[in-house]
Amino acid sequence: MHPTRISQKSPYVTRAAAGAAASALVLAVGASAALAARAQDAAGVVGGERLGSPDVQVAPLSGAPALPAELSGRSWLVADAATGEVLAARNAHQPMPPASTLKMLFADTVLPKFDRSQEHQVTPAELAGVGAGSSLVGVKENLPYRVEDLWRGVFLSSGNDAVHVLAHMNGGLQQTVAEMQARARTLQAKDTRVLSPDGYDMDGQVSSAYDLTLFARAGLANADFRSYCATRTARFPGGLDKLTGQRTTFDIANTDRLLGKYPGLIGVKNGYTTNAGATFTGAAERGGRTLLVTVMHPEAQGKVYDEAASLLDWGFAAAGKVQPVGQLVADTAAPASAPAAGAATGPASAAATAAPEAAADSQLPPWSRPPVLSGGGPGLAPAVWTAALLGTALAAWAGARTTARRRTAPMPAPAPAPVPAAVGTSVRPATPAHRGGATALGGATGLGARGRRHLARRARAALHSARTRRRR
Repeated sequence: MHPTRISQKSPYVTRAAAGAAASALVLAVGASAALAARAQDAAGVVGGERLGSPDVQVAPLSGAPALPAELSGRSWLVADAATGEVLAARNAHQPMPPASTLKMLFADTVLPKFDRSQEHQVTPAELAGVGAGSSLVGVKENLPYRVEDLWRGVFLSSGNDAVHVLAHMNGGLQQTVAEMQARARTLQAKDTRVLSPDGYDMDGQVSSAYDLTLFARAGLANADFRSYCATRTARFPGGLDKLTGQRTTFDIANTDRLLGKYPGLIGVKNGYTTNAGATFTGAAERGGRTLLVTVMHPEAQGKVYDEAASLLDWGFAAAGKVQPVGQLVADTAAPASAPAAGAATGPASAAATAAPEAAADSQLPPWSRPPVLSGGGPGLAPAVWTAALLGTALAAWAGARTTARRRTAPMPAPAPAPVPAAVGTSVRPATPAHRGGATALGGATGLGARGRRHLARRARAALHSARTRRRR
């Protein structure tokens, strides 16, 4: 049999082959495009090339105010929280020790997991690993604390003891560090390396002004995060009174010196260690516009607030009068739905929910996995994924047409209705000559002897025709 006769006598074969070839071409082109896009992302600077420069980056238009004259911070950035436009920056991607501003990433990672009214009994082991010289809120072992009180200890007093308790509730320090690092990846915070959940100085633990601003922007989208970082004072649970046996309380105050002093300030977090110097990320709202600012390691500790305030003043005055020099990139994580009332929360339930989906996705070929934007997994980018899906659909359509053309056998005719018996007679039902099996839809196949002979004749005729063509 000649191959040319196959293509001439069987048009559905060529159509199926064409569909498969088109699908393969789409997938090949898509895979090449995805690899090229990933290589370009790896070579570029997150948020724009200008943000990779150590020099001051600003693009003033007519009427734009000058930047503050005295800015000693080794790294800083001011951006619009809504649009993500970076208005000005210096050394935005320089990795530096973040101190307690890293607690913003800790809160953004862990805070959504526990109901604020949940109580937890603190154990001695949970406080054993707090670093020497750490800032503390005063958590006592062997006493219960509500989750909301622990978070106030984190935000107001920058309490490393409260961080450690929440981290142990989350599955332990190492698991929390791993989750924070994973969260940094979904935020595209590529300058950040997490080694401790509280920001305590450790060799190699770094972040950047750009990344800290991403953490603040993501955290402020959570109502509880926004509430805690805006709280100026609170009552914190103490120990047991020796005389009455009742639980005592004491006042704590937010260590953010701009909160309550700078007009419209929302928060977010300050920090200081000998190694990191002073760090600060703040957010302020004025005239319907919210700005974010981060300052890292100025000449003197107290200057971090002055320089942050002056950059916020400049940002509000310069809005609309400067071109952006970069962009705060989007969070690549899928929006998380809020847990239902009474539903289990925490690391166990989160892992139980995410594991089956991740396992199922990993079994699919790359073009069938959900699309990813950047660095989120082995799937293809959205446009490539769509093209690959279209190619697969074309191949499936061609296969369906092939199957339809091959179906040449006629449907069996319905059986005649039985003739009713005369009144007063007894008729014994005849035994059918053949009982067909049940079809997929529950009906009867019911081919009789005549139908079988008809099909046999058609099969012999088809075989004879095939032999005749072969002899030619």
